[in-house]
Amino acid sequence: MDLAVFQRFFETCVGDWVSERTYHYLTHQEVERSQTEFQIRGLDEDMKRKVLSDNEFAEPEELGTLPGYHLDFQTVSEHGEKKAYGLNFLFVPDGEDEGLLTGSYLRDRAYEESKPMVAKFKFNPLTNELALTTTYTSVVSVDSITLVNPKMRVRKILNYRRPAEGEPLTQIALAGFGIEQKK
Repeated sequence: MDLAVFQRFFETCVGDWVSERTYHYLTHQEVERSQTEFQIRGLDEDMKRKVLSDNEFAEPEELGTLPGYHLDFQTVSEHGEKKAYGLNFLFVPDGEDEGLLTGSYLRDRAYEESKPMVAKFKFNPLTNELALTTTYTSVVSVDSITLVNPKMRVRKILNYRRPAEGEPLTQIALAGFGIEQKK
């Protein structure tokens, strides 16, 4: 697969964004709305090496071409609760599966658990959809980002209760949906 489409996806995502999201907490039947402002900036090679090292990944030869970014975000819920977070992340492609680019998604800090985390990604070049699957201690998060055009992304977040090894994902604990627009 030509990695140029994958790289363009991320190049388009660099910048300042605002997101309106709705979260459905199915564990306690609550719906919450929030607004998030976030900034995405590129990582230099030293920071890419740090993300690789934090996650105990060997440095690949093509380090300079790997998509690596810093994300800062500030969220305000409809109840006035505020959260701010920052992290570095890197994508390491490792193959192709039925036309989808696959690989590892590395972060120096994860959302659910504040530690380095390796997840899996799949990227569909026909729909510009990036799907991320992260297995945490108690949940499995399946996050989808679809780049509709250079100024709009659609986000879907499904957190499943983590099943026993080898069992399917069947119990949703949280569902989130959002529209993200570039400033």
